[in-house]
Amino acid sequence: MKNKEKGYVSFIFHAHLPFVHHPDRDDYLEEQWLFEAISETYIPLITNFQKLIDEHVDFRFTMSLTPPLLNMLDNKLLQERYIDYLEKHIELATKEIERTKDNAQINKLAHYYFDRYSNDLHLFRDVYKCNIISAFKKFNDLGVLEIIGCGATHGYFPILYVNEKTVRAQIGIGVQTYYKYFDKPLKGFWLPECGYVPESEKYLKEFGIEYVLVETHGILYADPAPLYGTYAPIVSPEGVCFFGRDLESSRQVWSSINGYPGDFNYREFYRDIGYDAPYDYIKPYIASNGARVSTGIRYHRITGPTENKDIYNLQWAQDSVNMQAGHFFDCRCKQIEHLSHVTENPPIIVCPYDAELYGHWWYEGPDWLYTLAKKVYYDDCNFKLITPSEYLDKYPNMQMCTPCRSSWGAKGYSEVWLNNQNDYIYRHIHLAGDRMCEIASEFPNEPSNSLKRRVLNQCARELVLAQSSDWAFIITNNTMVDYAKRRTKEHIGRFTKLYEWIKNDNDLRDNDVLSDDKLKFLSHVEEYDPIFPEIDYTIYL
Repeated sequence: MKNKEKGYVSFIFHAHLPFVHHPDRDDYLEEQWLFEAISETYIPLITNFQKLIDEHVDFRFTMSLTPPLLNMLDNKLLQERYIDYLEKHIELATKEIERTKDNAQINKLAHYYFDRYSNDLHLFRDVYKCNIISAFKKFNDLGVLEIIGCGATHGYFPILYVNEKTVRAQIGIGVQTYYKYFDKPLKGFWLPECGYVPESEKYLKEFGIEYVLVETHGILYADPAPLYGTYAPIVSPEGVCFFGRDLESSRQVWSSINGYPGDFNYREFYRDIGYDAPYDYIKPYIASNGARVSTGIRYHRITGPTENKDIYNLQWAQDSVNMQAGHFFDCRCKQIEHLSHVTENPPIIVCPYDAELYGHWWYEGPDWLYTLAKKVYYDDCNFKLITPSEYLDKYPNMQMCTPCRSSWGAKGYSEVWLNNQNDYIYRHIHLAGDRMCEIASEFPNEPSNSLKRRVLNQCARELVLAQSSDWAFIITNNTMVDYAKRRTKEHIGRFTKLYEWIKNDNDLRDNDVLSDDKLKFLSHVEEYDPIFPEIDYTIYL
């Protein structure tokens, strides 16, 4: 390693999925969002981080693991269903080895998928004992991966802040969830959807957050204008530090037109045997209603029209990984060399991405990160990988500015989460937020073993689940719309029902007693939505 550091590069991965848990049925396709992410993103990242450690390569990455994701990874039912998912894929891959035996290229890939899913099962069940949170915790404890926090259910602050107590609760529950799973002090926080409003800062400070990430224009349009753009953090009058996304490095990775994931040698995401294989053959492995869906077994690379793709070649894909890691490395060296002459402190290039880009959408992404980390460590290089908190420790003096309201959604503000397709949900979400604060104030000191406290805590649970930004996002993008609408309706409906009990059930109010049918309903929704078992409704006081 020959580092003569003139600057730094900071990768931040945002790992998030909405809370999906359906104990009544095992055929919800939405649960596969989690299973696909574990196999295609989380296990590959863990595997490559471990390889770097085993090879004594010093590296630094930062990663948010959102509270809904942590709760799902810690859920016994979902762990069991993930094992079922893997066993079903191993069965399918075994059949594929036989079905494709007359095509050497595809048969090689069938063997590859069999080995890959078999290895996932071994790692998840035998090595990690169904607890991959512990793997991330190990890297966090070693200091090579900085885990940062996020809002309770990814509630979008620029809309929720009309009742600031609901923003405070999203932050407070998010911080509490972090400390349930991790020991190191929490310093950073991923604002859901990078949605920044100044009103959130006092609550970030209250819960000990030192820095957050914002979209590029959140920094560039700050008041006053930052001297060094996004290449140095700024600090607000409230004392919160802000890092902004670097556009150049982001486009090289993220762009669907010019980004690395579009390389012709990489695996094609949209060509899957769930759509290609004979229907009667593939039917046991697709949706329970018979609809063709992706299985994750894909044999083609990104070439030509969808119906005329070339066969995926593992070695060619690795060749592109090596070439593009070298290209990114060279570009950052040149960028750092230029910036080092115009910034007071060594510049920092901040590269935030959805974690699922690496592996799920860009299948080769985790290998690209591994290759890049080795190049940074071994090659002649003028920068180091760093976490935001390490940078702040090194260079604590910053320009004081107030970022502008912003998000990283399309057009940079709130249009994705507030438009004529989804705006109707907010009158209900805001009313529920106001009602939650009302009943928390009315009953501020309920005993820990009381039924009233159980009802109040479940009200808080249903409220934060309704506030998830994912439902509005899904409605806007026109994907799984019925599911997103139903989730919003169900959580608001359950909240409203429980609220009416608190307000109007005299037995509950006066004697802490519920009828049998109401007690049965309460137990049912607690089991159905078991997120945040430690939730405390007094966060809304």
